[in-house]
Amino acid sequence: MSTQEVSRRRAWVMAARPQTLPAGAAPVIVGVGLAIGFDTFAVLPALGALAGALLIQIGTNFANDYYDAVRGTDTAEREGFTRVTAGGLIAPEEVKRAMYATFALAIGVGTYLVYVGGVPILVIGLASVASGLAYTGGPYPFGYYGLGDLFVFVFFGVVAVTGTYYVQAAALAGVGSFPLWIPPGTLPLAAVVASLPIAGLSTCILVVNNIRDLETDRQAGKRTLAVLMGYQWSRIEFLALVGMAYVIPFALLADARFGLGVLLPIVTLPYAIGVSRTVLTESSGEALNPALERVGKLLAGYAVSFALGLAL
Repeated sequence: MSTQEVSRRRAWVMAARPQTLPAGAAPVIVGVGLAIGFDTFAVLPALGALAGALLIQIGTNFANDYYDAVRGTDTAEREGFTRVTAGGLIAPEEVKRAMYATFALAIGVGTYLVYVGGVPILVIGLASVASGLAYTGGPYPFGYYGLGDLFVFVFFGVVAVTGTYYVQAAALAGVGSFPLWIPPGTLPLAAVVASLPIAGLSTCILVVNNIRDLETDRQAGKRTLAVLMGYQWSRIEFLALVGMAYVIPFALLADARFGLGVLLPIVTLPYAIGVSRTVLTESSGEALNPALERVGKLLAGYAVSFALGLAL
């Protein structure tokens, strides 16, 4: 195996950004935990939801790598992880083809989920893929206009958790294939509430990323929410999202179906406090790149402990 082959393989791994995959897996883990707790766990829909979520995450990463490069946003001054298109490691057209191929695979997986979940899954599936493309691409890339945080909160949080729960519940509801609307009892309010901590912590990954890139994004004309709000309010946003993640489990205790197990994520609070100290005091890539990875680990640890608590 030649050095060129090894470096090329590594370049594709870098483009896929595996360190971001907890953001794709975490909502599915929580949706499965809730389904187990509510006796609606179904293996095939759960696996389909996981595969679809990870493919959409990777496709979005390819899209960001490609579009940020061709728009001139990724410059030599950027302090984040290496982007393969801007860095010349992979040709732009190859990254673009990989982006479309990954989203096509996501749609292929989604075909089964649409068969189970019907029109609601068709709508949110197509919306998820379209949003992944439009995050940095298209005529109005909403990641460039302060809407990226909302996109992550909705699609990698609320939609992903509730969608994972819904396809399992719909598979067991006995309503047949391709329901035209949400069958009764397949999307409880508890699923929406349980999605909020994951939505918040997933968004925290983007907040840290945007705080780190605030100055270079401003110079490139990329108006992220961090650019629009500045360091202080971006850090307040980060704290509010983290705080919400640790308040929601207590709110779930108001539902008699849940026991003290839902408080299990509190074990990750010391780790969250440590990461928050870095985000509140640092702005350099040298400090925030490790913090970005730590927020991903926090999300993963929170999701696993929360899912276990919900299942209990």
